[in-house]
Amino acid sequence: MTEQQPSPARFTGDAKPYGGGDPYADHRTADFPFTRYANLADRQLGAAVVAANDEFFAHRENLLLPRPAEFDPEHFGHKGKVMDGWETRRRRGASAEHPWPTADDHDWALVRLGAPGVVHGIVVDTAHFRGNYPQAVSVEGTSVPGSPSPEDLLAADVKWTTLVPRTEVGGHAANGFAVDAGQLITHLRVNQHPDGGIARLRVYGEVVPDPRWLSALGSFDVVALENGGHVEDASNRFYSSPTNTIQPGRSHKMDDGWETRRRRDRGHDWIRYQLVARSEIRAIEIDTAYLKGNSAGWASVSVRDGADADWREALPRTRLQPDTNHRFVLPAPAVGTHARVDIYPDGGISRLRLFGALTEEGATGLGARHRELGG
Repeated sequence: MTEQQPSPARFTGDAKPYGGGDPYADHRTADFPFTRYANLADRQLGAAVVAANDEFFAHRENLLLPRPAEFDPEHFGHKGKVMDGWETRRRRGASAEHPWPTADDHDWALVRLGAPGVVHGIVVDTAHFRGNYPQAVSVEGTSVPGSPSPEDLLAADVKWTTLVPRTEVGGHAANGFAVDAGQLITHLRVNQHPDGGIARLRVYGEVVPDPRWLSALGSFDVVALENGGHVEDASNRFYSSPTNTIQPGRSHKMDDGWETRRRRDRGHDWIRYQLVARSEIRAIEIDTAYLKGNSAGWASVSVRDGADADWREALPRTRLQPDTNHRFVLPAPAVGTHARVDIYPDGGISRLRLFGALTEEGATGLGARHRELGG
């Protein structure tokens, strides 16, 4: 196995017992550069915790909930304190003479990523687990095609690569780990040593789609996160993430799109995207679902062919309506590797869809990268 070193920004030791007030006031965290990538363990993208060896106190599914973990000091159930995370029972040794768990004892959970990809960083957040967090964690990754069952993933012939070696963590803290495995990952095995609780898991990286699937589709959304598109940059992220605009499906509430702060100057806001590969765009959708009093007034879409090429307007500045899906068939295909949506003067959109197909050059490049990563 290839072991990767953890990020230097990490925490150890207990947090103080909860003393009232804002439970996040003493939560320990840091700025992790890898969080600029999309969360591959997002339920909206299709991620799931498919199995765990123990979830006595709190369910494994809580690990991937999108909101921050909540804490209610008065909430107890028939098994004890109800926690918003994944929590296992306390491990015990084999006998009265040896009541302690062994060095190898640990609990595990299997996580299916929402899309296959390259993992750049992992956050194991022990929020509100102040004295009942694991002493250490480790994370392994594998690439298994199709839709394997938990039994398939636990088979002896599955090769797991260590993404985060066994590392001590802190209670009530966002423990971050940079990852540089350089291979395609479809599933994770999250281990806590020897037992305890984890509130949330976030897995940041780049989607790498199967080129055979995209080839079979023919025409598809070439900027969608699930197909390998990603946000490079945006002018403003005040209310919500620009990555929301390329998430699957339509948004279901206002903060499931991209909304900027109100401008008081003569400028405008924008998002810049990298497409899955060089593509030929034939149609565009701009959706303002649930943005009723704060949707963008106008929008335009530009494309460029290469990271340093000039921008060419594919859709001229067009009036948008609130809470509406707008569709545009382009008079001629727009060929490129990057796209930019500009909104005027501010506000937001919920989704951007760029429908088209890979060029021959784009398909060749994507296939080569997929093979290089072990796909």
